[in-house]
Amino acid sequence: MAAPKKGRRPTGAQGRPGRALAIILIAMVALTAGMFLTKQTTPRLGIDLAGGTSITLKAKSEPGKPDAINETNMNTAVGIIERRVNGLGVSEAEVQTQGRDHIIVNIPKGTNEKQAREQVGTTAQLYFRPVLAFADGAPAAPAATPSPSASSSGAPKAEGSGKPGTPATPSSSATSQGRVLSEALKAPAATASPSPSASESKKADDKAPAPTPAPSGVEAAAADLQAKFAALDCTNEAQRAAAGKGAKPEDATVACGKRGDTWGKWILGPAGVAGTDVKDAKGVIDPQRGQWIVTMQFTDKGADKFAKITGELATKQMPQNQFAIVLDGEVVSDPSVSQALTGGNAEISGGFTQQSAQDLGNMLSYGALPLSFSEDSVTTVTAALGGEQLKAGLIAGAIGLLLVVIYLLVYYRGLAFIAIISLLVSAILTYTIMALLGKGIGFALNLPAVCGAIVAIGITADSFIVYFERIRDEIREGRTLRPAVERAWPRARRTILVSDFVSFLAAAVLFIVTVGKVQGFAFTLGLTTVLDVVVVFLFTKPIMTLLARTKFFSSGHPWSGLDPKRLGAKPPLRRSRRTGSGTGSGSVTAPVDVKEA
Repeated sequence: MAAPKKGRRPTGAQGRPGRALAIILIAMVALTAGMFLTKQTTPRLGIDLAGGTSITLKAKSEPGKPDAINETNMNTAVGIIERRVNGLGVSEAEVQTQGRDHIIVNIPKGTNEKQAREQVGTTAQLYFRPVLAFADGAPAAPAATPSPSASSSGAPKAEGSGKPGTPATPSSSATSQGRVLSEALKAPAATASPSPSASESKKADDKAPAPTPAPSGVEAAAADLQAKFAALDCTNEAQRAAAGKGAKPEDATVACGKRGDTWGKWILGPAGVAGTDVKDAKGVIDPQRGQWIVTMQFTDKGADKFAKITGELATKQMPQNQFAIVLDGEVVSDPSVSQALTGGNAEISGGFTQQSAQDLGNMLSYGALPLSFSEDSVTTVTAALGGEQLKAGLIAGAIGLLLVVIYLLVYYRGLAFIAIISLLVSAILTYTIMALLGKGIGFALNLPAVCGAIVAIGITADSFIVYFERIRDEIREGRTLRPAVERAWPRARRTILVSDFVSFLAAAVLFIVTVGKVQGFAFTLGLTTVLDVVVVFLFTKPIMTLLARTKFFSSGHPWSGLDPKRLGAKPPLRRSRRTGSGTGSGSVTAPVDVKEA
């Protein structure tokens, strides 16, 4: 009798279940270790669970600028709003774009809702202010880098630029600096005249007459401004946010800003040009010089104002020949001027990269109002209500999980052990990934996301049920457990992949087309669907292969969930082998056991 052919040896997770289990175990250990190393041991909670205010803003194009709503301008707006929210003293605010024309601002509990809405809902405030004094923001001065310079388009480039590494005191003496401030405070806001030149200050010192009479209020204001400037530490985030807060355009003020990697501080005169006077601005490459520059185009009124202020600044000495571009109280650039810039067009050059030039152009354009926002929705949740909703969500999840476990125990008995352990593995992976994503991409677990996790319990359990039922079908056909486990897997795998693909596709579409908290549901549903595939392939199938080798399951114990009698299994399949000469009319048959595969 010919020996039966040897069956094909299973490969991959089927042939080496230990390897698949080792992979998922390493992944779980790595994620858990990363969670503790980064100190992100709990998922970040959304506003509806932790309490706070959530504001949804919708962008609107200004007249004459139909293409203003684009990714670049929206990202610029996010940066501006984020600086504003941080200026409120908020430490964990979240500002992000959603969809093409929405910005979501989530502000944690303890923030003044009215103040937050005023800050995020208003348009960016941009001003050009003359520089009265400059000093390094940090006690230790880093290496110097040149600041940009401004010139009229088509005119020769202005010479000279401020350096952040210059001494902490301005070029003039403390006495002359005081007179500079006093003169600036006395000057009308419309003229934005910064100060007399350093040479004039020197002549005044040589003659040594009595100080020019000035109202005591002006002198007191100048002294107060000097005191604020001396005490200001721009390397401190809280002080940066408070610098110049509440200053009006016609007032002199102090401000912080960054030159390269260095923080600096300025005393600035009254605003000479507003952001509304800028018609257009963009970062471009100058083909003649081969460097990046920022071009500006002013309105008719803005051109007159800019020509006047640059004409006055051109006669001053460093740093008083500079003007600061101030966006929401922060200096974003401080180019120097060597001549009056007329004609309504100007350019800023000097040390720009492509990114920095485009960023400054976007800021200038945004100050010129290419976008405005309207509130789509505002939701405020108290911390107590958020805690109650979180508790309710956890209770709902626990009830759903308990019902699934009871069903598995009643119907699948011993197989329920495999399903419960698989659910636990999926829960560990989901929790650790959510905790890490809170810091990584700003993911916040909100109430819809909790709902998505609860729905995922059913999706994951469904995959186990599909596989278990395929195994039972094979046993009903008369096969023993080990071949039944391997034969059932290809059909179950195909069904699981199709089902999970449909769920993931629905989650992806929902995430793309929705705005706000619904995206939390879609994201969680998509994440858990992917993890379902990972768990079934790398844990459920390998562990089933190993347990099929144990006596409890392979013998069909009544409590294993795989008892052939309870499943109504057919007698073992048998076939007949024909014997005889092969040429006669009669033949003899003998039963032969079928191969278990």
